[in-house]
Amino acid sequence: MLKDILIPSILLGGLGLVFGILLAYTSKKLSVKHDARIESIRAQLPGVNCGACGKSGCDGFAEALVKGEAKVGDCKVCGAEASLMICQILGVEISPQTQKVARVMCSGSNAISKKKFEYAGIEDCAAAAALFGGDQACSYGCLGLGSCVKACKFGAIVIKNGLAGVIESECTGCMQCISACPKNIIRMVPASSGVTVYCSSLDKGAVVRQNCEVGCIGCKKCSKVCPENAISFEGTLAVIDPVKCNNCGQCINECPTGAISSSLRFDF
Repeated sequence: MLKDILIPSILLGGLGLVFGILLAYTSKKLSVKHDARIESIRAQLPGVNCGACGKSGCDGFAEALVKGEAKVGDCKVCGAEASLMICQILGVEISPQTQKVARVMCSGSNAISKKKFEYAGIEDCAAAAALFGGDQACSYGCLGLGSCVKACKFGAIVIKNGLAGVIESECTGCMQCISACPKNIIRMVPASSGVTVYCSSLDKGAVVRQNCEVGCIGCKKCSKVCPENAISFEGTLAVIDPVKCNNCGQCINECPTGAISSSLRFDF
């Protein structure tokens, strides 16, 4: 009787020991080593999960950095101090970066630009643009319904008099507003760029004059006075090369419509 109980107990105990050893070996062999640098890097990231880096939030970006699948500069929100700390954690040299900010290339506020009809639909730029391109007479003008404001997680965009504007001191360069704008009139420029053509219209000068008081009419007076040859034209629209521009402001004084400015027509 004792023998009948003892033998099965020994067999079960032996099997348990064997399986325990196998499980211990397997878990050790197949375990994923955790890199402590991920938490250290994650602590330096802003934590807004804006997705501008192309990864699944800040956690995914931290992991990609450690794996060598991303660069520190891919995070558009990181400040210089945080970027330096991350580089030190990774043991790499930080590359110099030019800080960029978003600017709305339009000056057509409600008081200046003309409308082709009264829009009373959803307060969303994409929805308004789907209705005959929106209510603005200028097909390139800001619709001013705040889709960019909703997309910005940093409170860097406001709407005033029907026109969006960027508070550049708050802008992190995440570019979410660019994706949200159906008119594609928000551009990234170096923060040091002090002179900008606040217009996106590719219409001919006569059409621009009909639709907006401050649009670029393609007169080319600005390019003639620019000492650095920093102004070229995309059709009839003046475009300033921020690399060549020395912010002298001669083009601002020469522009007959005021489309070129060192600041927006209103303060934020």
